[in-house]
Amino acid sequence: MARLLLAVGLAVVVGLVAFLLQRRRAGAEPVVDRHHVPTGVERADFVRPDAAWLVVVFTSATCNTCAATWEVARQLESPAVATQEVEAIRDAALHDRYGIDAVPTTIVCDAEGGVSRSFLGPVSATHLWAAVAEVRTPGSIPPGCGSGEPSA
Repeated sequence: MARLLLAVGLAVVVGLVAFLLQRRRAGAEPVVDRHHVPTGVERADFVRPDAAWLVVVFTSATCNTCAATWEVARQLESPAVATQEVEAIRDAALHDRYGIDAVPTTIVCDAEGGVSRSFLGPVSATHLWAAVAEVRTPGSIPPGCGSGEPSA
């Protein structure tokens, strides 16, 4: 009988501690990782600096999501839009210069190198193509179509 009471007592204490820890976490501030996204680039650092627009995907060779994101972005290549993959090992100097600390990081730049849109993590073709369309021709995205985008 004493063992049963001890077991029940321990179960109550463990349950109370778990409850208090859960309650404490619920009121705590959420943990948010912030990663650096450049606000501008030197267009001469990238391919076709004379193109009106530039889409850069900062990647890593060991990142499967990066490969898929680059595949989406490279489809945007046109006379007006230059695209470039900047891989972490091969292009370490550019990763360092622009403070890239998370991949994939995708940026859409104008002719002067200003970053008009950016995405951290994977981006769908729909969101990336819509972002490029919107910066090229403001107002081209119908209302409500841009909500929920992972842009910065």
